[in-house]
Amino acid sequence: MPIGTLQKVLGGATRSPRYDTLQCIEAVLWPEGEAQETSALREETSYRAKGGDAWDRQGTYTLDDYYALPDEKRVELIDGVFYDMAAPSGVHQELIGLLYLIFAGYVRNKKGTCKVFLSPFDVQLDCDNRTMVEPDLLVICRREKIRMRGIYGAPDLAIEIVSPSSRKKDLILKTQKYEHAGVREYWIIDPQKRQVIIYDFAHENYPAIFGFEDRIPVGIWDGDLTVDFSEISEEIAYLYEEGMETE
Repeated sequence: MPIGTLQKVLGGATRSPRYDTLQCIEAVLWPEGEAQETSALREETSYRAKGGDAWDRQGTYTLDDYYALPDEKRVELIDGVFYDMAAPSGVHQELIGLLYLIFAGYVRNKKGTCKVFLSPFDVQLDCDNRTMVEPDLLVICRREKIRMRGIYGAPDLAIEIVSPSSRKKDLILKTQKYEHAGVREYWIIDPQKRQVIIYDFAHENYPAIFGFEDRIPVGIWDGDLTVDFSEISEEIAYLYEEGMETE
């Protein structure tokens, strides 16, 4: 792969890289020896449907294909490519539940107009028929974007809890997609590394990296809400006991 192509994709100049391009980037940045921990693009596209056929039209799928899937099958559609979504772990559920209480409680106390939603909730990010994502948590402040079937357009804030199978999708692909779609702020929470990466796109202040011991200001509300991750860390400490998996 030409170095120029790699720079354009990682730098955001290429908004919708082809599926084979993403596979090449995976091979370069994540050698086979690291595949078990960071093999999102390969593992997430290995799903076999009821008829036994693997995804065979990656890069060409649309919302018609998305809505035709069985209800129990959770996937995301990004630029015509299906990504299988693994079942969330215990630490994932604890984190997202605690964050929901904090964000929703803030909005209620302020009598604000924003709404807070948890996955699974469809987000037609680019307002086209080739992308449908499900952020783990999202904040939307323009009510006209909220439809019965999900969100039409970019949320103000999106949060993803990283797992081994979603690491590259969350860190590279979704970062690019969210920025170009107009998401104002993007949090990537990594329970394994106990860190939070924040892209404050609205203020062009990114990335900022915090630990699970830090207080983190919420950019879309100009820091009026601060999330104390030391308290959250105490709440979920039992999940890090010896012999228990984090993600």
